[in-house]
Amino acid sequence: MKINDTVKTTPALPTTNTPAAGARTTERASAASPAQGDAGKVSLSPQAQALANVSGSVMFDVKKVERIKLAIAEGQFQVNSEKVADGLLETVRDLLHSRKR
Repeated sequence: MKINDTVKTTPALPTTNTPAAGARTTERASAASPAQGDAGKVSLSPQAQALANVSGSVMFDVKKVERIKLAIAEGQFQVNSEKVADGLLETVRDLLHSRKR
């Protein structure tokens, strides 16, 4: 497998907090329900609240990602095919199990 130098020029993923998906802004909330008299109030769905709680924490180890990117760029990254296969089988088991419900 050939690895080019785009890894070196590709910027890292941003780690800044962004608004949670599904969160409604004040403008959208007041435009969606102006008759309720709740102008200026914002309510988040349970899913948006969960995302807001998660977005405050780092979802991945930035240093580990940088180490992996460097190893790939240098051609030294070793793929553990057994671990990949185990993960794939586990995912398939989970998907099959969730379909039976």
